[in-house]
Parts: sequence; structure tokens; C-alpha cells
Amino acid sequence: MTISRRDTLAMMAAGTAAAVFARGCRAYASAGKARIGALKFGTVSWELDALKHHRFDAANGFDLEVVNFAGEDATNVAMLAGEIDIIVSDWLWVSRQRTEGSDVTLIPYSTAVGAIMVKQESPIKSVPDLKARKIGVTGGPLDKSWLLIQALTKRDHGFDIVVENEIVFGAPPLISEKAMQGELDAVLNFWHFCARLEANGFRRVISANDAARALGATGDVSALGYVFHDKWAAENHETALGFAKASAAAKDLLAKSDEEWLRLAPLMKAEGKELEVLRDRYREGIPRRGAAEEQADAAKLYGILAEIGGEKLVGSATEMAPGTFWPDLAK
Repeated sequence: MTISRRDTLAMMAAGTAAAVFARGCRAYASAGKARIGALKFGTVSWELDALKHHRFDAANGFDLEVVNFAGEDATNVAMLAGEIDIIVSDWLWVSRQRTEGSDVTLIPYSTAVGAIMVKQESPIKSVPDLKARKIGVTGGPLDKSWLLIQALTKRDHGFDIVVENEIVFGAPPLISEKAMQGELDAVLNFWHFCARLEANGFRRVISANDAARALGATGDVSALGYVFHDKWAAENHETALGFAKASAAAKDLLAKSDEEWLRLAPLMKAEGKELEVLRDRYREGIPRRGAAEEQADAAKLYGILAEIGGEKLVGSATEMAPGTFWPDLAK
């Protein structure tokens, strides 16, 4: 039986296609995968949307799957149980988990924090003017921003804001609504709620970053970080590094492109002035320092927070646990 030139070429083409397919399969099999748990309507979803839309994960050699959760506690439980690989939480939680035997660690995500907000026409101009006022606070009595402001008023302004003020705790939307209605003299809310208030006739008196700097921090410290297990990072080192690079790429895009924010506007449920202020405050919160610098300042602030918040906040540890910031980025 003879084999024609056409048959030979066909077999060669089939062999080439098979080889390409095999290489593709091997590449897919070797590509890292990571699952991140996030609140569906949280601010982290904006960065993750940009990351996935522009395929920054694929560009850095891995595939990121975003798993949506309804609440922060659910994400924490899922990661500790090994159901997902990455979540967003703060360094106080990470340090406490490490103290209690877990191997979780973090890379900085955002330095954006809450602030004391008042209406533009308010007579409150500075921290001393807050004394004896009715203040709404989000996040509960152990919120980091609230504790830092407490420490500052005691040390530098001679009054205990908890004792000498009427404090009203509540959920972020409720606190903002009460402020808009004039039922509160000032409010401390999460950064994105502060940004929306700012776009609607409010101004800042002091932010948690201002308080942190006054208390000894040399720069802005990330309030939140991307959290994962040391063991996972060791077993998936290139994926962990790739995720850090993909996050940085998404942040760089969001720092430079106004058009990207217009694309995200429906997800953010914001437009006009609100969208602009949210964009600008997000950009201010992009970490600009090395993780080692942030870690050093976080350790300083930890002692202050531990003194005020006590065991309810930090557990038994009086110092931030070693390894709270991922050593591979904190060198």
C-alpha cells in the first residue's frame, strides 16, 4: 500500500496538532490555581474584578477563582477549614490566629481607613471640638480605627472620648443615614462610607491614619491584607507570588485609568461625584511602602491597641506575632 503526499502531510499536521494539544494540557496542568473568598459587594470585589477582567492572573501564571460570601466571618471559617486559599482580613486577626497556633499570614492590601466625618457647616473643626458630642461609630467597641482615636484623645487632648461623649454603635449604612439626617454630631465609618458622605456635603476631622501617625507610625499602615496559610504558600510558592504580582497590576491599573473606574461603576453602585471620591480615596489607600516598613509600624500600633482593647481584641499576646506579614514580601 502506498501513502500519498497528501496523506503524509495530513499525518504530520495531526501529529503537530497533537503535540500542541499535549503541550497545552501540560501547561494547564502546571498552572497554579487559587480560590479567594470575598464579600460579593465589598470594596475588594472592585480590585478582583479588574484583576480577572484584564487576566492579570493568567499573565502571572495562575488561575484565580473568586468565591463570593455573604459575611466576613464566613470567609474566615472557610479559609481556616481549607475550603478556600485566600481571604481579606486585618493584621490583628492574623496575629491572634498565629498566637493561637494557626499559620496564617498576609500581604498588604489597602491602607484606606475610616475617618471622623462631620457636615461641612459643623462647628467641629478639630479633635478637641469632639468633646461631649454625640458620635456614631461603625465596627463596634473594638474597631481598630476607634481604638486609635481613643488613644489619641487621651494622650494628646486630655479627654476620654468614650466616657465624655455619647457613643452610638451601628451598622455602616445606618450610621451614615443618621449622620445625613442630623441625628449625630459626627461619625466614624468605614472608608468607602466616608467617601460617599464626603461626596454629599461632609468633611473629615481626623482619619485613623492621622491618629496612627500621631501615635508613632512613620507612614500609612495597611488596615487589611490578603491572608493565606504559610503551608499553602510554601506548597504553591509561584502561585502565591503570582497573586501578589497580579494584585499589584490591578492596583496599578486602578491608580492610572479613570476609564476602568467607569467600567466598575455599576458594580460599585456609584456615579458622578460619589464615583470620583471613591476612586480618589481608593487610590490614596494603595500601599506605597515595603511590607517590612508596614510590619514595623503595625508592631508599634499593636502595643497601643492591645493596651486599650485588651484580651478581647488580641488574646493573650502583648506583641504582634512573628510572621504576621508574609516573610517573602517583608524582607
